[in-house]
Order: sequence, then structure tokens, then C-alpha cells
Amino acid sequence: MIKSLGRGGAEMLLPETLRLHDQAKFEFHYIYFLPWKDAMVDAIRSQGARVTCLAANNNVQLIARAKAVANYIRDHQIALVHAHLPWAGIVARLVGKMTGVPVIYTEHNKQERYHFATRWMNLATMNWLRRVIAVSEDVEQSILKHKPKLRPPVQTVLNGVNTERFAPGLFEPSAIRSALKIPDHAAVIGTIAVFRFQKRLDLWIDIAKRILAQKPDTHFIIVGDGPLKELLHIKQTEHGLENNLHFVGVQVEVRPYLASFDLYMMSSIFEGLPIALLEAMASGCAVISTDAGGIKEVIRNERDGLVCSVDDPFRLVDFAVELITNKEKRKTLAANGRTRVMESFSMVKMVKELEEIYTLETGARA
Repeated sequence: MIKSLGRGGAEMLLPETLRLHDQAKFEFHYIYFLPWKDAMVDAIRSQGARVTCLAANNNVQLIARAKAVANYIRDHQIALVHAHLPWAGIVARLVGKMTGVPVIYTEHNKQERYHFATRWMNLATMNWLRRVIAVSEDVEQSILKHKPKLRPPVQTVLNGVNTERFAPGLFEPSAIRSALKIPDHAAVIGTIAVFRFQKRLDLWIDIAKRILAQKPDTHFIIVGDGPLKELLHIKQTEHGLENNLHFVGVQVEVRPYLASFDLYMMSSIFEGLPIALLEAMASGCAVISTDAGGIKEVIRNERDGLVCSVDDPFRLVDFAVELITNKEKRKTLAANGRTRVMESFSMVKMVKELEEIYTLETGARA
């Protein structure tokens, strides 16, 4: 269960993990609530899973859908509910009370980053769960800080990426460059994000302007969309970046864009453990980023990428200029980044750990 199936990080995990799940052992059903956010639906259905939208326009309506979800659980003899993100998690806990079916929950963000009402309801009902999964150590510590008397066990299952699907050399970098009229010799810095406050894409554009002042041939690509789109386009115009900053919208297939990036840059103020970052590293992009949330658990500075404090984001300008100039260091960091993901953040490892939990919890119910 999840609130939407748009192109957020948590949502994108669902079809990617499904590719590797043992569907001979587990039958997967997906329920979501926001009908206009359905970018992942076809990717899930194409792999043989069932997807159902129980339409709701807001969080109040979403809570009211608990009875419909409970009926679905009973009708399809669901043995375990796995919910993602607070509002779907709250509904799932109500459903668990109604049906007696065990519920587990994955937390993707630190509690401090939620609206007060969301955080309060999320924490107030967390003891109804069978198990809590955190996507990073940082997220786990945040849960325990705000819920010190949490009764269900909490464990970290690190987000992962499919390192076979996201790998260097699968796509020709010149395809995207040609489509966007970017010269072959130009450095390309990119990012993939939902246009929300936490990503600080307005700041990302400020940083891009400063990089361009020192490296005037550089081009920038932002993949995604969201509520701050108009603001970001205004900033692009204000900075005179129409020729060097490319907004390409939401892309179901992001790998060709990652293949075109020389650097992957993030300026977030907070994160859980961002999937797009792991995909970029697996694809062979050198990464420069703030150390928001779980990012500091992934990137070891000067080994797997370059990171700076969330309070000093303009260090990213220096990082970018350094790596555009020093191609050998850029290649080394890119290679080390992919190795880092393969060793510690593979989706094979993540799915194995999830299936161990599924087996344990469904076995406990029986």
C-alpha cells in the first residue's frame, strides 16, 4: 500500500523490487489512492502483479478508504500488508485492526521532516504494527528518538538499486546530448527529482549559475516535475540560463539521461536514502552532493563522491569545477561509486532481506 504511484523515490522502488521478487512464492497486490499519480502502474502490471486504485482526493478521504481496503484484504485472502509512507501506513494500521492481518511499514524519511499532524498520527499508531523498516540508519534513529517506547521491532533495510539495469555503457551518451543540442565537448551536470522544497532545486539553479561563470560550456539537465515547476522556470529565466539549463520533464525511462551526465548533483536539505542517487552511482556518474540524511551513509567523501554540509551547499560549485577540470579524478570517483553500490546497496540484497521479513511474518501468522 502506498498513497500514490507517481515518480517519487519510494514509488519507483515498487516495480524495481518486483522484478527481483520470487513470484512463485509470493503473490503481490498493490493498492494506491491518488488516481492522477499513476506513472508506475504500467511498470508493475507488466510484471504480472495486480494494481488497484481506491480513489481519494485528500488525506481525510484516504482514511475513509480503510473499510474498502479491509474488504479487499478479505476478498483476496491477503496474508501480509506492507505499507509505505505515513498516510498509507496509517490506513494500513486501521486495516490491520479490522482484519487481523499483520502489517509492516517502511519509513522513508526522518520524522522531523513531516508536518506536525502527519508525524503525530504516524507515531501514535506505530505500535499497532508488526514490524517497522527504516531505509537508512539515520531514519531508524529518528524513529527511535521520537518513539522511544516503540513496541514492534525496527530494523534498517537499506534501499537498493538493480545494478544490472543501471550500469555504464547501456545507452549512448550522445543520444540525449544530440536531442538537447549539447555539444560533445561540453560537461553535463544533471539531477532527477520531484520538484519539492526538500530538493532545493532553486538553490541547485543558483549553484549552476556559479558553475557556469567558471565553466561557461557546461550544460545542466533536470529530470522531473512537481509543484515548484513554475518557480524554477522563473529562476531559469532570471539567471539567463535558457540555453544551458534543460528541463526535460518526467521520464519513465531515466537511464539514457544518466548516461549523458558527467556529474550527478544533489543540493537537498533532507533525504531518507534517495533511490535516484543510487541509480546515478550504479550508472557510472560521479556524484557531488550535500550530506543530507542517508546520503552520508552512502558516499564516503573523496572515495565514492564529494559531499559537503547541507549548510554549505555552495561548496558544490568548487566540487563541480574541480571534477570538470580533473577528468581522471572524476572517472575514479565514478568507478568507486558504482563499486560502492554493488557491494552495499544492491537491490538483490534489499529484496532478500524483505523476503526474509515476509516469510517470518506470514509464518508467524500461520
